[in-house]
Amino acid sequence: MFLFLSKLLPLFLYPLGLSCLLMVVALLSFWKRPRLAATAISLSLLVLWLGSSPLIANGLVQSLEFQNITAGNLPQVEAIVVLGGATKPALPPRPGVDLSEAGDRVLYAAQLYREGKAPRIILSGGRIRWLGTGTPESTDMATVIQTLGVPATAILQDSRSRNTYENALNVKQILDRQEIQAPVLLVTSALHMPRSLLIFKHLGISAIAAPTDFRITYADQQPASLPALLIDLLPQANSLQQTSSALKEYIGLVVYRLWGWL
Repeated sequence: MFLFLSKLLPLFLYPLGLSCLLMVVALLSFWKRPRLAATAISLSLLVLWLGSSPLIANGLVQSLEFQNITAGNLPQVEAIVVLGGATKPALPPRPGVDLSEAGDRVLYAAQLYREGKAPRIILSGGRIRWLGTGTPESTDMATVIQTLGVPATAILQDSRSRNTYENALNVKQILDRQEIQAPVLLVTSALHMPRSLLIFKHLGISAIAAPTDFRITYADQQPASLPALLIDLLPQANSLQQTSSALKEYIGLVVYRLWGWL
């Protein structure tokens, strides 16, 4: 039940879901309480505008992504841990496993392996059945990462985890079972890294951040021209998605803290 509610309830706190709720309030109160309806419509428009503004979206994303930027070369360790969320299952008409927007996680892990940063890679990610069918994410990641030159003998899998907490919990079991000494390199999207590190630390796993999939770069911090600034004040669909992704992480931090997972 917790897993279902953790996926459902935040949808109504993201800009699009919250705007829809406000519009429902407006519809229900339109005839008897027109002032309330007008307020709800105004708030709905404000939430959509702010949530889809590049200025707001980029600020929220950067506040998370820039917390764990790697300084210098990463050390050699005994294992690289890759968190799921990077693939789409090989379901027709796809010719094979597809990479999602977060597919940089798999590419970066393979790069680190080829650089000799670790002799083993732990791929962590299952599949929530009511969200779709297909093989576990760990299996899909293994398929992709082998095409990038990582041998099957170097790959360990956690195919049961359904959220970030279970990722860390199951990885800890693998580390203990395989007698792999910490620290490990933790590969996940930069946006997802702050929450992931806190969970790993809470479970006593020493992890070194190896973030990838940055949505904001240093170039984006340069002062914008007036025309660009004006455009950034206008609503954009991509920014709405960026804002929702950042809010997902902040909501996750709060919920995981209340649940005792941080």
